[in-house]
Amino acid sequence: MSYTRQDVIVSRDCPAVTVPYGSAVTIEKGCEATITQQLGGTYTVMVQGNLYRVEGVDGDAFGFEPTEAVKHMHDGPVTSQAVEDAAWSMLATCFDPEIPVDIVNLGLVYSCKVTELDHERYRVDVNMTLTAPGCGMGTMIADEARDKILSIHGVDEAKVDLVWDPPWSREMISEPARLQLGLM
Repeated sequence: MSYTRQDVIVSRDCPAVTVPYGSAVTIEKGCEATITQQLGGTYTVMVQGNLYRVEGVDGDAFGFEPTEAVKHMHDGPVTSQAVEDAAWSMLATCFDPEIPVDIVNLGLVYSCKVTELDHERYRVDVNMTLTAPGCGMGTMIADEARDKILSIHGVDEAKVDLVWDPPWSREMISEPARLQLGLM
């Protein structure tokens, strides 16, 4: 994980998503890009003054080893508590591309409920919000959270809903995250 800005030349055409609008685009080979954030298996890059989010599998376009999603395993039996703990851990690897703090510490995750489907098979339901209701990245962040939860051993179903009540406020940010963001 890195917060250090790094300038690179894009080595191949690379799929990306505009931040904060969430539109799919291609960053063209040869462009100068500044890596502004490498967190949670994704990159936030600036190209010609515009921000883009790039998945870890395309890290090679910026000179990094591509990263694949990892199946989250744990020792011992698959229990509801183990799945819930793993779900919170996975949610803490999801980041808003504009803020170097995970969605859990930003206070965006309101609930994470685990339901047993049958022996060692579970469903996880998450309610989360965004820092701003109009954020075009909301669906992408929710999809990333769902995909990461589905990577947990024993999870067969996952649903992540974006909710707007209660409205998010800066007071919901954890104390360590407020300190990191210079809000204290």
